[in-house]
Amino acid sequence: MEDPPPLAVDIDGTLSGPDRVIDRRAMDVIQAWPAPVVVATGKAMPYPVALCEFIGIEPTVIAENGGVVVVGETNTLETAGDAEAARAVAEAYIDRGHTLGWGPLDLANRWRETEIAVSLDAPREPLDELAPAHGLVVIDTGYAYHVKDPSVDKGTGLEIAAEELGLTPADFLAVGDSINDADAFDIVGEAVAVANADEHARAAADRITDAAHAEGFLEAVAPYR
Repeated sequence: MEDPPPLAVDIDGTLSGPDRVIDRRAMDVIQAWPAPVVVATGKAMPYPVALCEFIGIEPTVIAENGGVVVVGETNTLETAGDAEAARAVAEAYIDRGHTLGWGPLDLANRWRETEIAVSLDAPREPLDELAPAHGLVVIDTGYAYHVKDPSVDKGTGLEIAAEELGLTPADFLAVGDSINDADAFDIVGEAVAVANADEHARAAADRITDAAHAEGFLEAVAPYR
């Protein structure tokens, strides 16, 4: 059995099942992982930080697809991306008569700092028209449309987190399922896509698990347990 490497892991679709509930077994693996763990997600920062808190590990987080990086060990909080442009796209989208699709509370965007997330139930076409005019792109992660700065991604976030930890991205094993994982996959030492991964993640992965969702995550890390 090989020594476990540092781990970068997505949440939705990777630690969770189709119902988006995180598998307790996956949480146990992360809690016991002997090397640094970076939780990398498209969600706003409070979600992965809370996950780390309740698992009982140091908060080391890439949120908003690389827009926010938190490394608790070094008291680091860095943000990147064009938040003003993202807000301008959201305002223009709403001015056209659309909503972001999350209801009045909009917990998807309430704490978001560098991008916007739009429900997959909302129309994408207006976003694709509006985003380029503000220098942004739209990606579909399978859980939301993210309007974001193209220069920021999970790969750039992992570069920051790794440096803070005295590591390099090439030291990491990364596990994920979506287009927003592909940039990190390109720079890590080993990239694993779970079986439910989209075509972008699958193309960038070094291997693809037979199992999907959290079962796939457990399969991905099995050689190191």
